[in-house]
Amino acid sequence: MDHVLTTERLILRPVTVHDHAELMAHWTGADVRRFLFDGAVLSPAEITGAIENSVRDFAAGGYGLWLIRGKEAADLVGAAGLRPLEQLGLEVFYSLEPGAWGKGYATEAAGAVVEHALGPLGLPEVLAEVDEGNAASVAVVERLGMAPFAVVPGLLGPMTRYRRTR
Repeated sequence: MDHVLTTERLILRPVTVHDHAELMAHWTGADVRRFLFDGAVLSPAEITGAIENSVRDFAAGGYGLWLIRGKEAADLVGAAGLRPLEQLGLEVFYSLEPGAWGKGYATEAAGAVVEHALGPLGLPEVLAEVDEGNAASVAVVERLGMAPFAVVPGLLGPMTRYRRTR
């Protein structure tokens, strides 16, 4: 299975060990990590672990972490992926470079990941977990057709869990 996903404006390519520095620079940006990692700064070892987990998950299950680039310019737009959410299933997650905010890229990239999960991967549902204060991500998951099903405590306050089924 080809794990590269394409949309009208974006190319999503699975991360490799060669992407460590670029992913580190992206994920350690204060605005990027605010909601994705509850403000924590990931160490180089944690970035290595995320890449290794992604390579393993793509080999075993056809999902993991993709880097997002524009079709017109090869600049990094962000990252998106699927990862386990506790024992519930796989959740879609994404992060964008601040310069890419407000252009619909999150919806476009996350939508490609969700369609991959519900289509070729054959998953019965995809989950998302969004911090209460992250209005932009609430709007994204709603545009993706996801519906809320639970509220759980999080480090930054309540988090709403969403799902979309086939």
